[in-house]
Amino acid sequence: MIGRLTLSDFRNHADALILPHHNFILLTGDNGAGKTNILEAVSMLAPGRGLRGAPLSAMARQEGGGGFGVAAEVDGVVLGTGVTAGSPERRQVRIGGVASSANALADHLAIVWLTPAMDRLFLDSPGGRRRFLDRLTLALHPAHAMHSARYDAAMRARNRLLADLRRADPAWLSALEAQMGEHGAALAGARADLVARLNAMLADQPDEPFARPRIAIEGGEAGDDALADRLARERRRDAAAGRTLSGPHRHDLSVIHIAKGQPAALCSTGEQKALLLSMLLAHAALVATTRGQPPVLLLDEVAAHLDPSRRSALFQRLRETGGQVWMTGTESSLFNDLEDATRLTVTAGQVFRSAT
Repeated sequence: MIGRLTLSDFRNHADALILPHHNFILLTGDNGAGKTNILEAVSMLAPGRGLRGAPLSAMARQEGGGGFGVAAEVDGVVLGTGVTAGSPERRQVRIGGVASSANALADHLAIVWLTPAMDRLFLDSPGGRRRFLDRLTLALHPAHAMHSARYDAAMRARNRLLADLRRADPAWLSALEAQMGEHGAALAGARADLVARLNAMLADQPDEPFARPRIAIEGGEAGDDALADRLARERRRDAAAGRTLSGPHRHDLSVIHIAKGQPAALCSTGEQKALLLSMLLAHAALVATTRGQPPVLLLDEVAAHLDPSRRSALFQRLRETGGQVWMTGTESSLFNDLEDATRLTVTAGQVFRSAT
């Protein structure tokens, strides 16, 4: 868990210090006050570009010097990340005071989030669902981010060579395809493991008050273990298309509402949110069992559109995970059922301890 969080020139927070004393950290305040910015700062303690997927330079406070810093103490180890004004898109990471890679953060913290933008997850592009799937997978398999980065780098290099296939070095193409095969198999294997284990966990969950989903991976074509050979055969096709058409970067997450036997995309907005919450809660239990520690959950405005009974049930299920939960809301009354919580008010980029 995060025992101390500091922000420097991050978004609209010039300087913020948060000392969580409970598993629940509740951030309330008006829209635009900076609540979600704090969740985004926490999400930067994981590999990737955080819960908004924004450019690093966009995270620096406009009135600041062009850089930003986020640091947290986790089990006695200080994790830090940020950028400098001179290199606003070059992320720097330090773990225990030693320069490291962003991928190494996954060894110390598992972080998963839900935001209002994800309410359309089942209606939007496969890329959004794939990123959500990878965030869940990363919490179980910390090396997943490394395999993803190396796979993407090899694929970009291959695509550049295919742009002029007649002049491309076949040996170099084969080497890149071998890298894609190796890391692609690791990606596909980790995702398949996550799906199998999460479905087993979901099988033990009740259908109410949140809908119970069944998940699967689609696309990418079968046989990712033989990806290198397939890529070699498909060079001309990929060159004509201007991109690589086979591989785990084409995976999609399929979700079925079990009780209705209906794809999530055809369910109501409320049902889709319930399916997401079911997945998140089962995943938290799975991570706790597998890693010996539950993930840190970042829930942005998650309680706003739940009726009181479902809201109470959500809080109880979150409490049962035993993990640290950061939640935002415009009204403190949404969290009246939570007695043991660190309550903070966010106002114009400043954070205060709430009176109630």
